[in-house]
Parts: sequence; C-alpha cells; structure tokens
Amino acid sequence: MIEKEYIITAPEGMHARPATALVRLAKNFTSVISIWEGNKTVPLNSLLNLLSMGIKGGDVLKIRIEGEDEITAAEALDHFFSQIKDL
Repeated sequence: MIEKEYIITAPEGMHARPATALVRLAKNFTSVISIWEGNKTVPLNSLLNLLSMGIKGGDVLKIRIEGEDEITAAEALDHFFSQIKDL
C-alpha cells in the first residue's frame, strides 16, 4: 500500500477537466485507488464521486493505492499532480 499527499495548487480547485483526467488515469490500473480530503473518502473510479468532494485550491488530498501495479500508479499520479495546473 502506498499513500501520497498532494496540495491542489490550481486556484479553481478540482474542476471537471482535471477531475475527468484523474479518473481516466486511475482506471488504467488494477490497483484500488481511493482519495480522501478532510473526512470524505471516495474510490477514484467515478467522476461524480470526485466532484462531490468539492476540492478547492489549497486543499490537501491524500491518495491510497493498493494493488499489484501500485508503484506504477503512484508514479503516474505524481506526474499528473505535477502537471495539474496545465489542465
């Protein structure tokens, strides 16, 4: 199991475009990926789940990755969150 934390640097937060890209990315892996912020936890397999969290700029997200390709998934998520301001 791998756990990561990311700060959302985009002032508009996690809006539809980056949220869609993140869910699509997560679906490429067999590992179970879940995301939580504050006291809300959702599996990262649904755009509605992610958007329902109301993630704003400056929020800290925690992601848990568990499965056989968790290292590859963690690297892909690191890359995604380093590029999120470009989405």
